[in-house]
Amino acid sequence: MKSKRFTNLNPEAGLSTFADLRKWRKERRGKVKDLSFQIELCPQRDPVYLQGNRNDTTITWIGHSTFLLQKEGLNIVTDPVWANRMGLDRRLALPGLAIEELPPVDVVLLSHGHYDHLHIRSLRQLPGSPKLLVPEGLGSMLRRKGFHNMEEFSWWESSELGGLLFHFVPAQHWTRRSLWDTNTSHWGGWVMERADRPGDDADSLYFAGDSGYFEGFGQIGTRFKIGSALMPIGAYEPEWFMSTQHVSPEEAVQAFLDVGAAYFVPMHYGAFRLADDTPKEALDRLKADWTRRGLEEERLQVLVHGQTLKSPAP
Repeated sequence: MKSKRFTNLNPEAGLSTFADLRKWRKERRGKVKDLSFQIELCPQRDPVYLQGNRNDTTITWIGHSTFLLQKEGLNIVTDPVWANRMGLDRRLALPGLAIEELPPVDVVLLSHGHYDHLHIRSLRQLPGSPKLLVPEGLGSMLRRKGFHNMEEFSWWESSELGGLLFHFVPAQHWTRRSLWDTNTSHWGGWVMERADRPGDDADSLYFAGDSGYFEGFGQIGTRFKIGSALMPIGAYEPEWFMSTQHVSPEEAVQAFLDVGAAYFVPMHYGAFRLADDTPKEALDRLKADWTRRGLEEERLQVLVHGQTLKSPAP
């Protein structure tokens, strides 16, 4: 049976050509980058608090797109990747928490199947017996790997677990784990809100996953009230090659404004070198655009690895 292939809201925002890839690789050899800057490991990490917390809404950055989120007594992990390498390249900075320091995980949210967002060994090692919420098409591969406590979602579909509504929302991206499975599973982000306060939860969380800039951010903003938005800012250079799949820092700020979130938590930088930009460049551009737009300083919540942000919502 022929596999279903997924597309973006804008069908023209597709994969780059092999010629584009060769052009980028040739261009990359001529660049000299300062890779000395590293994301710090938070000296105030408190796994004991996280293991006992059942009341506070918290956001703890593990690294890249991996977070421990706590809301309504649930422990939620996004895109679990504790790998020491991505391909041939070593991890740039240590994960904020070791897997062994996590509380029992109730829910895993997967944005898509790329290796920097889905590491099978990390998934196996998570404590607890989590339920996996995954994009449509990814379930068959995970079942072959031995995972069965799972639910698949198409864009805009939702499910209630433990007093939370989990909504799978669009992103502009693509996916592949082998030469034969390009776009046979979907990609997207997740919105989490209290089931008893849909559309009126000041602590709601939006995990954007991996995305280029697209009109879907505005659609998400019209459907949901977003408290904190976890937005990617890295792997954007060169922009002529990456722009359909990864937002630049400036586009990330615009996406944040599109979704109407109260707070911005940057991610998808600092752990792996996936493109030509550096963690410092991504942060510098983010902060410069934030200042240029005159946005309130306290609405930008830049975390270091292992740092826990308790919900700033009133």
